[in-house]
Amino acid sequence: MSAASAAREAASSEAESAPFFIKGRLVEGCDVIHRSRDLGVSFATPALDLDALVTQRTEPGPLFDVKLSEIIDFLVETGERLALDANPHMQLCVERMALTNVLPLRVIKNQVDVGREMLKRSVLQDVIEQNFPNPKALDEWVPRVDRSGRRSYVRAFPPRLIHVLPGNAAVATVQTIAWAAMVKAVNLFKMGSSDPFTAVAVLRTMRDIDAQHPVVKSMSAVYWRGGDEVTERTLYRSQYFDKIVAWGGGDAINNVIKYIAPGFQLVSFDPKTSISMIGKDAFRSEATLEEAAEGAAIDVSLLNQEACVCSRIIFIEGDIEEVDRFCSRLIERLGVDRYSASAEAPPLDRQLLDEIEALQFMGEEFRVWGLGAGRGLVIRSEQPVDFHPVSKTANVVRVDSLDEALRYVNVATQTVGVYPYERAFELRDGLSSGGAQRVTRLGECWGVSAGNPHDATYPLHRLVHWMVHEDGCVTETDSLGRIA
Repeated sequence: MSAASAAREAASSEAESAPFFIKGRLVEGCDVIHRSRDLGVSFATPALDLDALVTQRTEPGPLFDVKLSEIIDFLVETGERLALDANPHMQLCVERMALTNVLPLRVIKNQVDVGREMLKRSVLQDVIEQNFPNPKALDEWVPRVDRSGRRSYVRAFPPRLIHVLPGNAAVATVQTIAWAAMVKAVNLFKMGSSDPFTAVAVLRTMRDIDAQHPVVKSMSAVYWRGGDEVTERTLYRSQYFDKIVAWGGGDAINNVIKYIAPGFQLVSFDPKTSISMIGKDAFRSEATLEEAAEGAAIDVSLLNQEACVCSRIIFIEGDIEEVDRFCSRLIERLGVDRYSASAEAPPLDRQLLDEIEALQFMGEEFRVWGLGAGRGLVIRSEQPVDFHPVSKTANVVRVDSLDEALRYVNVATQTVGVYPYERAFELRDGLSSGGAQRVTRLGECWGVSAGNPHDATYPLHRLVHWMVHEDGCVTETDSLGRIA
C-alpha cells in the first residue's frame, strides 16, 4: 500500500460516514474526505457518479402519473415513521449531525420532531391549497375558457430540480423533500457540510416503507463541496434540470447565480435578517416588561440564532433608562434553556468579539451586556451596528417612535415580531413598502401558518413547470363577444 493510500485509509477510519441515496439506492463508501463548514469535523462520502445523478429528458419522471393524494398518503406515513425512538436511520443521523453541526444534540433531536409536523396531512393539504388555486393542475390538464371564448389547457408539469439544502435546520430538509414530492419533481438534493445526513436518513425511511415507490425513485441526495466547478458545470445546466432551488448564505447563492442561463432558473431562498419592534407599552408595568423581554429572547435564541427568522435587531420606543432596563431583562432571558435553543451561546469569532468589546469604549451611545458569560450578548445603540449579529447576540436600537425604524427595513428583512401585537396593524403597510415579508407577534417567529408565502412568494407555485396547451379555436359568441 502506498503512503498516500495509507494516509487516506487512516483519515477515512476517523471520519463520520455520510452515504448517498441515488434514485432509491443507498450508496456507501469512504472515497472522499470532507470537512464540515462550521466545526471542521471530517466526514467521508462515496465518490460521485455524475451519470447516475441525471435523468434524461426522454425519460418521464417516476412521479408523473402518480396522483397527488397517493403522494400525500406516502408523506404522511413517512412522518409517522420518523419518530426518533423507533427509527434507527434518524438516530444515527442525529448522532452524526451533532458532531458536524453547531446546534447541540438536544436541539437537533427536537428538530426531528418539528420536521415530523411538516408531514402531517393537514399541513400538506394547506400547503397545496394555498400554493395552487386549482390543485387539479398537479394531476391533469385543466381546461379553461377565457372571456373571449378561447379555450386552453393548463398543467403544473413535474419539474426537474436541484435543491441546495441548508445545513442549519433539519426541519428545512424534511420540508423541502415534502415540497419536492408534491410537485412530482425529479430531484437532486445537494446536502450541506453541516448536515450531510438528514436527507439520506429521511429517504432511507421512505425506502423501508416501499422501496419501489415512485417518490423513492424520484429522489437523490449527495454531497460535494460547494463551488466544485467540475461537478457543478456538469450538473447545473438546462440539459438535465429546469431549476435550482437554493437555500443558504450569500456565498452559496452567488456561487449558484453564475450558472443561471436561459432555460435554467434560480428559485432562491437567500440570506435574510429578521427584526423585532417593541412599543413603549412594554414599560407600562413590570409584567409587560417581562413579557416583552421573554418574547424578544425567544425570537433571538431560536436555533441559537442560526435561522433567518431569528431576530437580530430590536427597535424599541423609550428613553435610555427604560431601554437599559429592557436590556437587563433581555440578557437574563437569553440565558434560558429552551426547546429550540441552549442556555449557552456558540462562541463568537475572535475578530467579531474584539469589535463588540471595543463598543464599550465609544461613549454613551453604546452599552454591552453579557460579555464573558457565554449565554448571549445584548448591544444597545442609537442605530443598528454595522455587523451581522450571531450566536444569540441582540442589537437593541432605541427609537422615539417605531415609525423611525421603518427606514431600516428592506427586501432582506424577512420576519418582524411586534409588541404589543396591536401595533402590527399600523406598521404592516410601511413594513411591506420597505420590503419586509412577514409580520407576527413578538415571540412567535417560528409559528409559521401552513401554506403561507415564504420569502414573499408561494414557493411550490414557482417550482413547477407551468405548461399551456392552446386549443386554437374560439367558441361561439354573441354580438357583444360573450360566450354563447
